[in-house]
Parts: sequence; structure tokens; C-alpha cells
Amino acid sequence: MSDSNTASESKCGGTTTESKTTDSSESSASKCGGTSAEKSADASSSKCGGSSKSKSSSSDSTSKCGGSKKKQTDEKVEATIDDFDGEPGQLVAVGLGPGRASEMTTLAKETLREADHIVGYTTYIELLPDDIVEGAEDIYSTPMCGEVSRTEEAVDRTLAGNDVAIVGSGDPNVYALAGLALEILESKGATASMVDFDVVAGVPAAQSCAARLGAPLVNDTVTISLSDHLTSMPTIESRLHSAAKEGFTIVIYNPWSRKRRSNYEKCCEILLEHRAPDTPVGIVHGAGRDDEEVEIVELQDLPELGETDLVDMTTTLLVGNEETYVWDDRMVTPRGYEQKYEY
Repeated sequence: MSDSNTASESKCGGTTTESKTTDSSESSASKCGGTSAEKSADASSSKCGGSSKSKSSSSDSTSKCGGSKKKQTDEKVEATIDDFDGEPGQLVAVGLGPGRASEMTTLAKETLREADHIVGYTTYIELLPDDIVEGAEDIYSTPMCGEVSRTEEAVDRTLAGNDVAIVGSGDPNVYALAGLALEILESKGATASMVDFDVVAGVPAAQSCAARLGAPLVNDTVTISLSDHLTSMPTIESRLHSAAKEGFTIVIYNPWSRKRRSNYEKCCEILLEHRAPDTPVGIVHGAGRDDEEVEIVELQDLPELGETDLVDMTTTLLVGNEETYVWDDRMVTPRGYEQKYEY
């Protein structure tokens, strides 16, 4: 193990890349994510976002394009497959589920224990128990709006020869980064098979929240996010109209933020245009976290709840259809068995 305390500078986002086999006092320069991470080194300076923190490091990296210092619209993929030598490692997108370690799948836990590097949004990284991440050489995180930079970081570290897990809450295929990872791999001239790309499913918010409410989603369901960061609000409104006028139960992700009050208000307006005011709506705030809160309300009550702590970016709304009812404090959406069988 190198005795150097000087971390290398990464062009595309911060591994602390030091040689494991030399006694050199100077660490190697990494262009895009490095080949190894020294556990006792200081965190590197990241050009593409976030904090690369080794186990005993006392300092985080300086982010230039993963958070508040640079808008995500300025992010771009830099390195290509030609910038890397050697055999790529494995890249796995891992779903953490609702948040509690007990609700993570066994496969997710095993995958994280075997990963050389773990990459993710800071809040999700902090949800990981120590016994799951203690074997990782390096853990790299970015704050909100660092999706592109941290995903590219995960790809670059994989192309540099590391086995990397990129984590997210819920499932990697539900408003998450599995697709972005594949897009970035393609843009770099790499392939999914070249890096042994895989996805470890997690319990998505729709299902974990439904479990807390009873049985609201046992028939056809649509999920819609109110975040207009990547999808325009006119498109979101069109989808809300289409889903609300049909018999779907509807799961609403990302219902409210301080910058998006009007999206929530418009959503309530559209739902009330197509559904009865007394339609049951399940509200689950912070599922699987310390501040978890669950309520069942009527659709007509939804607009005023936007001004409360119950509805924010950690909240999921489950809107019933015309057949959904509340029984013994549980939401129930009939599947249709009563039309075919006697019971």
C-alpha cells in the first residue's frame, strides 16, 4: 500500500487514485476516475461533481459541476473509451428500496459488499449501514442535481478497471439512473457487455407506499412524476389528464418542492376535474425513514395539504380510481374478483 498522503486530481470526478503496489510519495494522475482508491488518503478534487471520501479521510472534494456551484445544464460527458487502458470492471445499478436496511434485498446488500467503489446521491449514501459499505475502497457522492456527473463518475471508474455500484432509492428503473448509465456508456463508445453492466432491482416507492396503505394498487396503475426538471409541464399535464379520465389508480412522484408549488396545484386541479371529490388518496411521507407518516384523505383535501410538511419531495401520493374505497383504515381497489366469484 502506498504511503503517500497526496490524492490525485481527477478530470471527471474524484477518485483518490494512489498506487497500491509502490512506495512512491506521489500519487498517479487520473484523467477520469482512476484505478484504485487509497483508504487513508485525502479526498480528491472533483471537476465533475461531488465528494470522494475514503474511510479515514477528513476532507471532501471540491465540486465544480455536481451541485450548487455549477448548473447541471453545463454538465457534459468528457472522457471516451479511448482514454482508458486495461480491462474495465463491473458496473451495477443498485436499488436500495424505501430506505431502511431491512427493506433492501439480499442481492443489493451482497452487491454493495463486493463493490470496490460505491457512487450515489449524498442522502442515499448516508442511508447505507456501515457493515454494508465497510469493505469499499472509496465512496463517492454528489448533492442534488449531480445526476450526470456522478453517473459519469461511476462509468469512468468502471472503465478504469474498478467494480462499481451506483446506488439510488427505490428501483434503478423508476425515475432513476439505470438508463442514464447506459446512455453515458454509449456516448463514450463503450458497451454494456464491455463493462458487465447489471441492475439489481429494489422495491420502488409505489409498491412500498402501497404496502403501508393496504391494497390500493392491485389493478391497472399509472405512475407520473410532477418534476418538470427533465419533462416539460405541458407534457406532465397532458399525461395527468389522460390517466385521470381513465380508470387507473395513479401514483404521483415528486409532488412538491419549494420551487415547484404550481405543479402540485395544477395536478390537484386536473385530478378534481376528472375524479370525484371524495376519491381516496393515500399520502406516504418519508417511507422507510425516521419521519415516516401515512395518511388517507379525500381528493378534495389535497390542495390545502400542499402547504403542510406532509407533502414534499419525499412524499408519494396514491390516488384511487372510481372503485377505490377505504375500509378499516385501509385503501382497497378491487381487482374484479367480485364480478366472477361469490365470496
